[in-house]
Amino acid sequence: MNILFVGLGGAIGAVLRYLISLIPIKTSYPILTLLTNLLGAVFIGFVAGMLSYGKISKNQSLFLKTGVCGGFTTFSTFSLESVQLLEQGKILGACSYMSLSLILCILGVVLGSCLSSFAHRG
Repeated sequence: MNILFVGLGGAIGAVLRYLISLIPIKTSYPILTLLTNLLGAVFIGFVAGMLSYGKISKNQSLFLKTGVCGGFTTFSTFSLESVQLLEQGKILGACSYMSLSLILCILGVVLGSCLSSFAHRG
């Protein structure tokens, strides 16, 4: 049953990621991957917080964290785009992308956790 929860969540996450990739933004900077990973970080922080407050079950956590977030966020794409920026000689762009991804996504998890705390109280 756990495999079913993860698989269904992963399918939903992958479709959501694809839909974000359709946003018509023309730039060499991988802003849509950064946005996707930031949204995923906030969401996973929220889900983890809700799990810690007992507001969601372990099966719901599997569906949302491992499934939806796993299918939605994309570390491999982040890695590929970072290498491509470096290969294109866009050192500043690559460094800013890697730094922003790391810092913003960690802050996103913290924000999501804080949001779950507010949801838990309210």
